[in-house]
Amino acid sequence: MILYTVTGGPGNEGFLDIAESGDLTGKNIYVNMTNRCPCSCVFCLRQTKAQMEKNTLWLKEGEPSVKTLLDTFAKYDLNIINELVFCGFGEPLERFDEVCQVIDALRKEYPNLKVRINTVGLANLIHGRDVTPELEGRVDTISISLNAPTAEEFLELTRSRFGIESFEAVKEFAVLSKKYVPNVVMSVVEKVMPEDKIELCRLICEELGVTLRVRAYEDYEKEKR
Repeated sequence: MILYTVTGGPGNEGFLDIAESGDLTGKNIYVNMTNRCPCSCVFCLRQTKAQMEKNTLWLKEGEPSVKTLLDTFAKYDLNIINELVFCGFGEPLERFDEVCQVIDALRKEYPNLKVRINTVGLANLIHGRDVTPELEGRVDTISISLNAPTAEEFLELTRSRFGIESFEAVKEFAVLSKKYVPNVVMSVVEKVMPEDKIELCRLICEELGVTLRVRAYEDYEKEKR
């Protein structure tokens, strides 16, 4: 599915196509634009979660065009939603230019639209340039996966295709983003690392001047769908 909402509580989340989501008032709408990702995280849905055919985020028919996305959005009133979140099964900033095009088009109609991007923070390595200035005026919140307190542990957990330099690139992306995005958050996943390492990540975020968010961990093996 391309546009969806999230249902259920922590540990029991499901994905619901926007067409089946009913009243959108106060909900977050998630935008799933690609299957591509520079990482293969050990705790990612790709590795740990068996999804039902009707509840999968895998884009079987390829990446949706900007026109397809905008045509779908045109069916709904985004004035009533809480936040638009670029997230999904892959890394949204693999399609950085298209993400910007969608945001620009929607902001013309909805100037007060709140936009968040959930990212692994490797966009500058993906595109070979600093993309953060292009986030200005487009993105209200960027949430970056920190995942580990050291470069070695980060690579072990994420298996980034960019290797050991990924960790420093992620931190640099957070610092650069602060110049252009009002709210920059970095995240770790509980139970993936012990509390002492989470505290080390908290110290890193304090040094970088960003907020740490500890995300709830889903016990995928027990989840039956």
